[in-house]
Amino acid sequence: MAAEPIRLHPDNPHYFLWRGRPRVLITSGEHYGAVLNLDFDYRTYFATLQKLGFNHTRTFSGCYCEPPGAFNIQHNTLAPARGKLLCPWARSREPGYRNGGNKFDLARWDGAYFDRLRDFVGEAAKRGVVVELVLFCPFYKDAMWDLSPMNAANNVNGFGTMQRTSAYTARATKLLAAQEAMVRKIVAELKGFDNLYYEICNEPYFGGVTTAWQHRIAETIVAAEKGFPHRHLISQNIANKKKRVVKPHPAVSIFNFHYASPPETVAMNYGLNKVIGDNETGFRGPKPDAYRIEAWEFLLAGGALFSNLDYTFTCGHEDGSGRNNAPGSATREIHKQLGVLARFFNGLDFVKMRPDRSVVLSGVPEGGAAHALVESGKQYAVYVRGGKGVALTLQLPAGRYEAEWVNVKTGRAAEAKAFEHGGGKRAFSWPKWPGEGALRVVRVAKP
Repeated sequence: MAAEPIRLHPDNPHYFLWRGRPRVLITSGEHYGAVLNLDFDYRTYFATLQKLGFNHTRTFSGCYCEPPGAFNIQHNTLAPARGKLLCPWARSREPGYRNGGNKFDLARWDGAYFDRLRDFVGEAAKRGVVVELVLFCPFYKDAMWDLSPMNAANNVNGFGTMQRTSAYTARATKLLAAQEAMVRKIVAELKGFDNLYYEICNEPYFGGVTTAWQHRIAETIVAAEKGFPHRHLISQNIANKKKRVVKPHPAVSIFNFHYASPPETVAMNYGLNKVIGDNETGFRGPKPDAYRIEAWEFLLAGGALFSNLDYTFTCGHEDGSGRNNAPGSATREIHKQLGVLARFFNGLDFVKMRPDRSVVLSGVPEGGAAHALVESGKQYAVYVRGGKGVALTLQLPAGRYEAEWVNVKTGRAAEAKAFEHGGGKRAFSWPKWPGEGALRVVRVAKP
């Protein structure tokens, strides 16, 4: 029998349970073209993610791709070279696809695509990486729609005669039937994998994607898995930055946001008792600081998934060594820094913790921020940005504790110190490094 896929943790559904262990998902990954772009070596990529301590990747199905230069990305894995796009639908005998090769036949499947897709998810499984398979993506501009197999100009079926903004609506009946068939086929092919969940659509708040259509796709996944011994989680991408989720579809277990900094959307939606994720960063320059801060704040605010969009992973540089002109993260420094976060977080018994900034009484200067996860009286994890020599003061119950500061850039930890506390305020002096740090306070047994 197939292993049970990653699921919400039964004791705290704000987090995951996978392969018998509580999980948060943390990564810095390529720009979603690892399956559809035949030039991308995903084996090297997954070996690199494993070495860096990351456990997540995001990839698109292949029914959407981008032209070179889109979004000012120089080496874009979502922009395959001429003739190098692989997607679920087979090529026909009729020439004329806009980016090389024959048009597509939306009534037939490409066996080579599904071989690659299965191998991709299988290689990820071997390396301890969970795959977020994004089924659809809106067409932001006509240049993207011009390359889609769902555009009637690129298929022999006559499907997709509408404008790009009508491609993801329940009214596009013939195209919708092809989309649903694709979903059912993918779900059937990936039935046995435990390191997988499905995201309905990337950024559906652009390009005319309707809520009714998203619900239809979610229900298609549910129906396709009805007879399976185990079912996969479904994710919905809600908004850029923040938005309160109202009347969520019952099949959705992960609510993902983009550029969720500051992490206000976590508190806004914590009452859903589902996973809240930040699964795309970008447009804040190539250097690591903005993305490191976004990651620490989001997870210490109660999120469970952080996926940094990383332009160092390109075709020919799947080890993350690529140099790239792009609007987002494009230096290798972030790899080490997010690895520090992963190790810190995995050192916590986080399933027992809840976000609670009220324990931070003082020590965060104007313009700074503090976020805390707490199991009262037992363990505290606090991330502080903006501290400059001012002692951080927490509210703690009486007990014996051990405290340790961690440098979020280097991973270096200050010497752990044990102390007896009678209850109430407790000040923790900043270590030598300025401006940003993580404090871990854990109750210990008396000697």
